[in-house]
Amino acid sequence: MALLQISEPNASPEPHHRRSAVGIDLGTTNSLVATVRNSVAEIIPDENGKAILPSAVSYQKDGSVLIGGSALHGKKHDPANTFISVKRLMGRSYQEAVAMSVPYDLVADANIVKFNTHQGVLSPIEVSAQILAKLRQRAEDALDDELVGAVITVPAYFDDAQRQATKDAARLAGLNVLRLLNEPTAAAVAYGLDNGAEGVYAVYDLGGGTFDISILRLSKGVFEVLATVGDTQLGGDDFDDLIVEDIVKYHDTSEFSKADWRHLKTIARKVREKLTDMPKAFVQTSLSNGLHLDLNFPRSHFENLARQLVAKTLESVKQALKDAAITAADVNGVVMVGGATRMPIVRQMVGEFFQKPPLTDIDPDQVVAIGAALQANKLAGNPAPGDEDWLLLDVTPLSLGLETMGGLVEKVIPRNSVIPVARAQDFTTFKDGQTAMSIHVLQGERELVDQCRSLARFELRGIPPMVAGAARIRVSFQVDADGLLSVSAQEQSSGVHADITVKPSYGLSDDEISKMLSDGMGNAQFDAQQRLLREQQLEAQQLLQSLRSALESDADLLSPQELAEVQAQMQHTEASAAGDDVEAIRQAVAKLSAATEEFAARRMDRSIRQALAGKSVDDV
Repeated sequence: MALLQISEPNASPEPHHRRSAVGIDLGTTNSLVATVRNSVAEIIPDENGKAILPSAVSYQKDGSVLIGGSALHGKKHDPANTFISVKRLMGRSYQEAVAMSVPYDLVADANIVKFNTHQGVLSPIEVSAQILAKLRQRAEDALDDELVGAVITVPAYFDDAQRQATKDAARLAGLNVLRLLNEPTAAAVAYGLDNGAEGVYAVYDLGGGTFDISILRLSKGVFEVLATVGDTQLGGDDFDDLIVEDIVKYHDTSEFSKADWRHLKTIARKVREKLTDMPKAFVQTSLSNGLHLDLNFPRSHFENLARQLVAKTLESVKQALKDAAITAADVNGVVMVGGATRMPIVRQMVGEFFQKPPLTDIDPDQVVAIGAALQANKLAGNPAPGDEDWLLLDVTPLSLGLETMGGLVEKVIPRNSVIPVARAQDFTTFKDGQTAMSIHVLQGERELVDQCRSLARFELRGIPPMVAGAARIRVSFQVDADGLLSVSAQEQSSGVHADITVKPSYGLSDDEISKMLSDGMGNAQFDAQQRLLREQQLEAQQLLQSLRSALESDADLLSPQELAEVQAQMQHTEASAAGDDVEAIRQAVAKLSAATEEFAARRMDRSIRQALAGKSVDDV
């Protein structure tokens, strides 16, 4: 008979009953796994003592799979079956992958990215699962124990689909996800617990494929994210592209193969890494078309190229400070995260912006994994290092809302709301006798539906028939600690209910996320005008609909001349509502309301007389 070990709720496990959990930084370029042992968070190396696992997977013809450093050799010889930077394709659609000109054999699919490989059709989720499985095995071998779970980090700007794709990859890898944790927050945890830091900190996270800046307040063990802004189309890869463009600018590239471009990208990365510690880097390589490159690349030249991209990250920093309602002088320290922050030009320009040297005490490649390990240790029920108690208050990066009449977006959860979060808002019906309502969930910063991203649709049916505006439908949004959304709707009087867990088949593209924020800020005045126009048009339509209904039943209360005047004013209002002159619509609505005041009074008198017919004063 199987025996179950039973422990008291919230009881701290004994040392020999410690539950093994890990933190995983699933990176665009490199990945790491960490754990807490003997009250110290540490990176788990492989059997050769290497901490970093390159995020590369190569599928071989013989059915084997190479993962990590051994897979990188296939970049030049078999680029279609060797996957690097696959994190950039998580949650993307086929059309988005085509636009990125990825060097893979894509399967035409309406929803998600899929690749033709030596081993069949695979998705970015399955490729990422190989990396995660390798890290899981490394951890289990080192700890000599099965894992109860893992905290996996994601960019702060990953949307619902990208987060869900990460969880699916972990499930395929045999991992129980304790929580998805935003990378900047993980870095703050590592610094906050190691240094006992308090105050406001900026986390500058420049990885291989994404950039995030988060502003956090650390106070008595509480990590509160005040604001987060990112450019998810900017990372170390883009600095490498600058080097490639510079190397080939005087050569005819029309005959370069995909393998040539991948090889040049590898050379560029090596040049960038060498220039971190050396004043010059030398380039000697040959391409498939016979071209031989022999170049001397000075750091000063690279920094002139790179300055524009670093300045671009600082624009996001300015926006994050503005969102948090603070200045650079209010920031106590700047935590550097990601291998790309090793570049001297990055540290120099960030230091100049904040007027203080960036914090680099913890290896920027390892700090995210270490923070994730500390959170995993806590969620597994183990005592925190130093018996410190702490709480994470992360935020949602983009606003969430739903469509209302007139094609408008009603924001229910604004961006930078602390998660987990639940918000509810009441809505009502637009037409008399309406028994169903379509709920359209949206994400973005603009005011109009067609300018935001659709996440999901569902219907609430069984609403009791009532006059327009009488029903009360409460729509509730809930974002969990992983940043995943669920929405429910309930009619208050009858209790009819419908809900949905938002899991779109693919998510926002990187540039769409950044564009949503920039568009929302840059078009604020235009959006406000458009919203005012839509609201005025909606008011006109509601008035016209009410009048049409009233005339169907009570037109006899008007003389032929009065009826003609009302109908003429209705036609004028309808014509005005079809235009885009807000003031003209407002005036037309006002004139129509004034023209029908007497009609409304007569309808009220008739209604009262009908209600009192056959009744005495005592009955009333």
